[in-house]
Amino acid sequence: MTYYAVIDTNVLVSALLSSHDDAATVLVVGKLFSGEVIPLFSDEILKEYNEVLRRTKFHFSEETIRILLSTIEKYGERIVSTSTGELLPDMKDLPFYEVVIEKQEDDAYLVTGNKKHFPIKPFIVTAREFLDILNTTT
Repeated sequence: MTYYAVIDTNVLVSALLSSHDDAATVLVVGKLFSGEVIPLFSDEILKEYNEVLRRTKFHFSEETIRILLSTIEKYGERIVSTSTGELLPDMKDLPFYEVVIEKQEDDAYLVTGNKKHFPIKPFIVTAREFLDILNTTT
């Protein structure tokens, strides 16, 4: 079964900051590289990834950022979403929500570390919950 996931920026940051290979965020990002999960993104999401991952406070190398983003673009699916009219606590999260809504017929999930920023929906999950979903269906 193919799974699609919109990966919230906080999951990418957490994975890159983690020193634990078995951290849920690290494992989720690994599934993007292995092709087990197809990342979904929009131009707006890519713009946020680029801006946040390059913040000097994180000290991520340019090569690490380039490899991660090129993998997402190469193996992922660019989505042009339509407005949902949804009001979120942090409206900067809206592009992530709208992309996952656009792909709901394809077992798409939004993987985030901030579930409280989104409506309560079964397809909005933490990295650990997403791994549990993948493990129960394989």
